Amino acid sequence: MAIQVDVWSDFACPWCYAAALNLKQLQETEAVDITWHAYELRPAGSPPITPEYLRHINEVSKPQFERMMRQEYGIEVNSGPFGINSRVALIADKYAEAQGNHAFHDAVKQGYWLEAKDISQLEVLREIAEGAGLDGEAFAEVMSDPANYAEYDLEVTQDVRQAHAYGLQGVPAQIFAKRYLIPGAVPVETLREVVAEVKKESDE
Repeated sequence: MAIQVDVWSDFACPWCYAAALNLKQLQETEAVDITWHAYELRPAGSPPITPEYLRHINEVSKPQFERMMRQEYGIEVNSGPFGINSRVALIADKYAEAQGNHAFHDAVKQGYWLEAKDISQLEVLREIAEGAGLDGEAFAEVMSDPANYAEYDLEVTQDVRQAHAYGLQGVPAQIFAKRYLIPGAVPVETLREVVAEVKKESDE
C-alpha cells in the first residue's frame, strides 16, 4: 500500500520547487501517494518588500539557490517575478485537481521557475492550463465566475487553515503517513529513510 505524503507548498517558494524535485525522485523508487496543499508565502495584505530585503534576495539568496539547482539538479533557473501573489495560481490548481488533471501543477512550477512566467496573471495561467491539457475556455469561464471561483478559493483557505492548525511555520512541509513532519527541501535519501521507518512501524 502506498504511503500518504501531504505536502504544503507555494508555487513561488524556491525550496518548495527543490522539494518537489526530491519527491519526484522518491516516487521513482517508493510507493508514495503525494497530495499537494496550498500555502501562501505572501498573502494579500502582506507588508511591502523592503529595498534591503530585496537587495539581499538578489545578491545572496537568489544566486545561492540558482547555484544549488545547477549543481544538484542540473537545472538552470529562470524564475518569474519575485514577490508576486500566488493565490490565483493556487486556486487554479484546485480547479485542475477537480478535473483530475495533475499535469497543471507541475506545469505551473515549470512555468515560474524555468520559463520566467508571471503566474499571478490569469492569461498566463490559461496558457499553462491549455498546455497541460485543460480546456482553455472552460478554465477562463470558471476563473472569472464568482460562484465557481469562490468554491476553489475556499479550498485554498482550508489548506492554509489546516497548515496553521498543524502549527506549520513555513514551507515546504511534508507530512508522511500523517505522523512524520519533514520541513524543508531535504535530500531524497532522507525521504527514503522516512519511508523505511513508516514501513517498519506498519510491519510491527
